[in-house]
Amino acid sequence: MPKYSCHPISAHRKLKRPDWYVSGLMMDRALDAILRRIRLDRDHDIPYLAGYSLDGRTIYIDRHLPEHFSHRGRKVAVDRYLILHESVEKTLIDELDLHYLHAHQIATRAEEAAVRADRILWSAYDRFMQRFVKEIGDERLTDVPADLDMKPYRDEHDKDLMVRMEKAERAPARKPAGRRRSAK
Repeated sequence: MPKYSCHPISAHRKLKRPDWYVSGLMMDRALDAILRRIRLDRDHDIPYLAGYSLDGRTIYIDRHLPEHFSHRGRKVAVDRYLILHESVEKTLIDELDLHYLHAHQIATRAEEAAVRADRILWSAYDRFMQRFVKEIGDERLTDVPADLDMKPYRDEHDKDLMVRMEKAERAPARKPAGRRRSAK
C-alpha cells in the first residue's frame, strides 16, 4: 500500500460538503491513484525541477531539490505535488493533444488545489519552488535521463537548453546516489 494512502482498507468517509468541492480527502484519493502507477526518480538533473519519461511511467524530480520545506512549523513533503503536476500535464499532452503551455497551466491549477487542500499557503510553496527553479536552472546539466520527454522544452523553443540536455544525455552516467525509488 502506498505510504501516502488515505484509505487503505476502510470504506470511503462521507464528506460533509458536496463531493465536487476541493477537499484534502478527495485530493489524497486522486494522488494515491497516481502514486500507485508511477515510479519516482530523484537521481538526475531535471530542468525546471521536474519532468516525465516518454512513456509517462516515471516522474523525474531534480536531484538538488529538497524533499521538504518548512511551513508554519510543519515539514511539508513536496514530491506529491510535483508528481500530480507532471502526471496531469503528461496526460493532457498525450491523451488530449494539448499544447504544453495549456497543459502546464491546467496542471499548475491541479497542483495548487492539492497544496491548498493540505492547508499550505500557495505563496509559500511557490516561493520555495521558484527559488530552486532559478538555482537549478542555472546549473550545468551533467546527468539527464535518456528517456526524458523533450516535448515541453521543444514547445517552449528553448533550443539552448535542449542542446545542453542532449550533451548531458551523451555524457557518461555518474554512479547513482541510491535515491531511485518507487513513489510509495
